[in-house]
Amino acid sequence: MKVDGIGASIKRKEDLRFLSGNGKYVDDLTRPGQVYAHFYRSDVAHGVLKRVDAKAALAMPGVLAVFTGEDIAAAKIGGVPCGWQVHSKDGSPMVEPLHPVLAIGKVRYVGDAIAMIVAETRAQAKDAAEALVVEIDALPVAADLTAALAPGAPLVHDEAAGNVCFDWHIGDKAAVDAAFAKAHKVAKLELVNNRLVPNAMEPRAAIAEYDTSSGDYTLHTTTQNPHVIRLLMGAFVLGIPEHKLRIVAPDVGGGFGSKIFHYAEEAALTWASPKIKRPIKWTSDRSEAFVTDAHGRDHISVAELAMDAEGRFLGLRVNTKANMGAYLSTFAPSVPTYLSATLLAGVYTTPAIYAEVKAVFTNTVPVDAYRGAGRPESTYLLERLVDIAAGVMGMDKIAIRKKNFIPNSAFPYQTPVALQYDSGDYNATFDACLKASDYAGFETRRRAAAARGKLRGIGISTYVEACGIAPSAVAGALGARAGLYEVANIRVHPTGSVTVFTGTHSHGQGHETTFAQLVAEQLGVPVEQVDVVHGDTAKIPFGMGTYGSRSLAVGGSAMVKAMDKIILKGRKIAAHLMETDIDDVEFKDGKFTVAGTDKSKTFGEVALTAYVPHNYPIEELEPGLDETAFYDPKNFTYPGGCHIAEVEIDPDTGTVSMVGFTAVDDIGRVINPMIVEGQVQGGIAQGIGQALLEHAIYDETGQLLSGSMMDYTMPRADDIPNILVGTESTLCTHNPLGAKGVGEVGAIGSPPAVINAVVDALRDYHVTHLDMPATPAKIWAIIEANRPKMAAD
Repeated sequence: MKVDGIGASIKRKEDLRFLSGNGKYVDDLTRPGQVYAHFYRSDVAHGVLKRVDAKAALAMPGVLAVFTGEDIAAAKIGGVPCGWQVHSKDGSPMVEPLHPVLAIGKVRYVGDAIAMIVAETRAQAKDAAEALVVEIDALPVAADLTAALAPGAPLVHDEAAGNVCFDWHIGDKAAVDAAFAKAHKVAKLELVNNRLVPNAMEPRAAIAEYDTSSGDYTLHTTTQNPHVIRLLMGAFVLGIPEHKLRIVAPDVGGGFGSKIFHYAEEAALTWASPKIKRPIKWTSDRSEAFVTDAHGRDHISVAELAMDAEGRFLGLRVNTKANMGAYLSTFAPSVPTYLSATLLAGVYTTPAIYAEVKAVFTNTVPVDAYRGAGRPESTYLLERLVDIAAGVMGMDKIAIRKKNFIPNSAFPYQTPVALQYDSGDYNATFDACLKASDYAGFETRRRAAAARGKLRGIGISTYVEACGIAPSAVAGALGARAGLYEVANIRVHPTGSVTVFTGTHSHGQGHETTFAQLVAEQLGVPVEQVDVVHGDTAKIPFGMGTYGSRSLAVGGSAMVKAMDKIILKGRKIAAHLMETDIDDVEFKDGKFTVAGTDKSKTFGEVALTAYVPHNYPIEELEPGLDETAFYDPKNFTYPGGCHIAEVEIDPDTGTVSMVGFTAVDDIGRVINPMIVEGQVQGGIAQGIGQALLEHAIYDETGQLLSGSMMDYTMPRADDIPNILVGTESTLCTHNPLGAKGVGEVGAIGSPPAVINAVVDALRDYHVTHLDMPATPAKIWAIIEANRPKMAAD
């Protein structure tokens, strides 16, 4: 292993910049002549927008303009597009209402943008918003799934009958019905996957500017995928040719999916910039983020599992209602369908699966991908159901899982719900996690906790996810409206240093380090001599961004392909320099060598020759050493693993303490173990947050009750235990790195492990399930309600 190549736990190159306060985020940028925007937002969830009078606001000091939906409509600006189409069972396309950049005619959720005020300062823009006269006739509200699907419910969009966006299904219903007909026993569970607010450390921000001399637009924005924003906004919203629109995403302080999407603010600012003829900056505050950033999760599901007399799974039936919010966000339709229901096989050999998903419009913030995007939802459902099934069968929770695991000999394994897993070893990750967590010693720890008056529980979760989001042909067939390949350009400089231009984007993942390690491994160039450039459509050939744990498996593979081209050209140059045949030239550890001799040329010597071609095969090769590769994988990648959580509950208060967490994951080839450990730990922290603390709650009028950090509980350091992280990797069989992905595994495996542990701790209180978050109030009420039963027992 090279000291800075694949497998080395080197420190992150980018951290010095961040820790010393030298990161460059959008809000750090100040453009010459910059002015500020503020959005006036609806404070009612549903209503007819009768009037917006901006006269008083326009007379306020420093105010340059006030734009409303009428201005957007007059300019014939398109709506914010959805990037994924789903069809209902009957073959009809989903209902796809217009999502105006600024509200036109109606407001549909608290936070819906009604007007954009532009002023010399941020304070002046906010003050002017107070002077706007806005009249809204309130309408009845469909604030949640139950209300939206009730008979006679108010319609969020007139064209969506019953508030249904689509009614989709997957699997073999007849086979599942037959499996249930012959079942020995059936486990059934109804559960809620609670709604979450992403809360990235850096709020969204953007600066739009227009160059009057060239007609070029530039948008600096907090996005995970600049080229996708350019494509959606340029082609579908504003009608700006892509060569005239530059998107720049500098340092971005976390995304977790919420910065994948094209937001209305980006389009409004860009559209207004030539009218103001000065750069316009907008930065969301935290309260604004709560009611504008796309939320995550929010499903209600009923699941049933049929089993034979030995506890083997025969069939799985799932019915899910998924909240879309008021409008379709960029990837929203894919989350409960192709990113979730296709994973319902999990790590098990269930031969028949049938799932139905009804997507529903409500008067709430749009819902879209949040770390894991559909896979946490399917994993939570399945792993809770398997624990219920163990109880129904009177089986041990370990035994029932092992009985139903997909064996190693079955790979590649075709699931009943479209996907084919290429590799995995579920027994290896399971056994390693059981050992690392000292599962065998748990009962001793339970008795010790009981002696202290505490309730101790342990929970298991096994999972598999589909990530490395691509391939384009498959994704297109499933409804994606864009290809999901990736691009890398490797530019070798005359002295042998390297710049990598990648279409992926780093917002906390450590790409500047791991991608440099790939170069160190393949080209033998020290990581200190490798720069990684991302996030600028003017510098990167193209790219589909970062989400779905795709950066290494797809973006890294594109790098490998480009470096293969570099090495091939380098061998040709070296063969010329050493007067030999190319077939005799080998490349290893940064050196081109004639096989069987001591004749060699360093990578730097070859690079210099490519740019100073005095002795060069000019008739056969162009000068330079710069290669580009596009990579479109053949399949998704399939990380898997096992997570085990251990909790203690104080029965007097209902407070849950996380006292242990162990994760063993199969993520394919590991590039930097230290970064992997950090990624897993971060995902687990978010999973613990969902399981125990976080919940975006609306009242019946559509007001977000948990709309600030005062009411929405985020996990803190003392909520997170010492997390043991391990890997038991099998390699992906279809990409050159063997990589599977790690960014989301922590958030996928952890919520069911935690809730299974809480339920286990409450086993003496006749508890078989409770919905997330398992708050102290909820647990205390359960304990108090069941004390008489315990006394009777």
